[in-house]
Amino acid sequence: MATSTLNSTKPRVVILGAGFGGLTAARALAKDADVTLVDRHNFQTFLPLLYQVSTAGLAADHVVHPIRGALRNSGVKFRMGSPISVDHKNKSVKLDSSEVLEFDHLVVALGSATSDFGIPGVAEHALGMKSVNEAITIRASVMRRFEDLCRFEDDTRLSIAVVGGGPTGVEMAGALAELKRGPLKNDMAHAASHIDIYLIEAGPRILPMFSEKLSARAESDLRKLGVSVRTNTAVREVQSRKIIVKDGDAIPAEVTVWAAGVKGEPAALELNLPIVGSRIDVDETLRVNHYPHVWAIGDIAGARDAAGRFLPMVAPVAMQQGRFVAKQILRAHRGQTLSPFKYLDKGSMATIGRHKAVVEVRKFRMAGAPAWFAWLWLHLFYLLGGRNKVGTMADWTWNYLTFDRGNRHIMDSL
Repeated sequence: MATSTLNSTKPRVVILGAGFGGLTAARALAKDADVTLVDRHNFQTFLPLLYQVSTAGLAADHVVHPIRGALRNSGVKFRMGSPISVDHKNKSVKLDSSEVLEFDHLVVALGSATSDFGIPGVAEHALGMKSVNEAITIRASVMRRFEDLCRFEDDTRLSIAVVGGGPTGVEMAGALAELKRGPLKNDMAHAASHIDIYLIEAGPRILPMFSEKLSARAESDLRKLGVSVRTNTAVREVQSRKIIVKDGDAIPAEVTVWAAGVKGEPAALELNLPIVGSRIDVDETLRVNHYPHVWAIGDIAGARDAAGRFLPMVAPVAMQQGRFVAKQILRAHRGQTLSPFKYLDKGSMATIGRHKAVVEVRKFRMAGAPAWFAWLWLHLFYLLGGRNKVGTMADWTWNYLTFDRGNRHIMDSL
C-alpha cells in the first residue's frame, strides 16, 4: 500500500528558544523531523547556577554552553536571531536577520523575563538575574561597594537586599552571606563586618512551595549565616539606596537583587498569538488555542494543572514539555490522536549554604548536608558540556577546601 506524502516526508519544525524546553524538543525531534532551532544567543545559559556567578562561586563561562556544540551531529540546524513576525497563513516566521523560515509546526519556547509586578523603581534601581550579563553586573556591584568599604575604613555600612523568598532568592541570600563570612572577611575583616544582607518576602514564609517545617529550617539556616529575613514585607517602591515597604518603613539597600518572580517573555507578543496573563494560551495538548500548527512549552506556555493553576516556571516543566511536544508533533504529522500533557512533579530543592539545603519529593523530606550534596550532584548532572562539569566541579572543590572564591572580579565595564 502506498504511503501518503503527509506521512512519508519529515515535518518541518521551527523552534523559537534554545532554553531547557526548546533544546530538549530539538534533540527529541532530530531523527524524525527537519528541525531548525532559533535563539537570540549562540549559547544556552544554565539558569539555576547563575546566582553562583553573581556571588563569585563560579566563573561565568561554566554556566553557558554553545548551542551548536549541544546539537553537534544531530542534524538540527541553528539560527542566531529573534522572531519579529509570524505569517500563520503561509506558515513562516521572519527573523531580525531578515531570514524567513517556513514550517509545518512552530514551537514557541521563548522562556521568561523578570517581572516587576508594576512596582515603581524596580526597572531603574533593582538588578535582575536572568542572564550572565546581569549576574556579572550583580557581582561587580557588590565587589565595587566592598572596595569602597575597604577604602573608607570607617563605620559606613553596605546593605544588600534580595527581594523574593523563593528558591532563587533564598539561594542568592545564602550565597551572599557565605561570600561575606569567608572570602570578604579574609580580604578585609573590618569591611566585611559592615555588610548587611536582607531577604525580603511578601508572604508569611520563605520557600512556600516546601513544607512549613523545611521552610522554617531554611529560615533558621539563613539567620545563622547572618541574613536578616523579613517576611510579610511587601515592597511598595524601590529607590536609589533603599526599599520602601507597604507600611512605609525603609530598608537600606545599596544593592537590590530582584528575585521576586518572572513573567512570560515579552517577545512572544510579536507572534500574534493568544495571551493569557503573560503566557501563550494553550490547550491540554500544548497546542496554542486556535492555531493547530503552533505549540508552546516552558515558561511561556500557559499550561495548567488539574486544579486549573498555571504550572511553575521551572526547568523540569520545560524539559518534560519539550520531550512531550516532540511526540505530539509526530502524532499530529501521522494523523494520530493527541494526548493531554501531565506534569510529573519530581520535587523541589534549594541550597542555603555549605552543608545547608532542603529537599522535598512528595512526602520525602531531607535537610542539611545530605540534601546539600544531593543538590550539588543533581545540578552537575544536568549542566551541559564536559568542560563545564569539570570546571564547575573544580570551582566547587576549591571553594569547599579553601573557603575562598576566586571569581571576585569586577568585569562589568571591561
